[in-house]
Amino acid sequence: MRIAVYPGSFDPVTYAHLDVARRAARVFDRVVMAIFDRPNKKLLFTTAERLDLLHEAVREIPRVEATSYNVLTVTFAHTIGAIALIRGLRGAGDFEAEYQMALVNQALEPSVEVVWLPASREYTHISSSAVREMAALGRNPVEFVPPHVLTALQQKFPQRG
Repeated sequence: MRIAVYPGSFDPVTYAHLDVARRAARVFDRVVMAIFDRPNKKLLFTTAERLDLLHEAVREIPRVEATSYNVLTVTFAHTIGAIALIRGLRGAGDFEAEYQMALVNQALEPSVEVVWLPASREYTHISSSAVREMAALGRNPVEFVPPHVLTALQQKFPQRG
């Protein structure tokens, strides 16, 4: 079985993330969208909340599942028998950081390859940080996230009258 790990903070999961996961599932037998439990950034949603949102988002996507982890990404990938890490790229700016991370991961665990999937054209402008900012400023990002994620965002940022 060819397993790939698609790691991220998914804070929150967007249609862009789900597009990459669906496309990865065409190449791999099993795609594990894995939420890193301790990213070095300020999060809107807790790990449990992000995992619940992700579980719901992937519920009907064949061969895609969700989990969380709290070790090095390549260690987690190796532990579950993954042969690849999936990374989505929106543009050249993403590539530089992803390339550096891939070199480190390759040094740490040479048996796990990194596979980059460019964002589909309709999703290149979507990022979790933009979604969070829109929601915080009162703009419903309905076209960027699944309905259950929109509801969760509205609960975090209730409209003030």
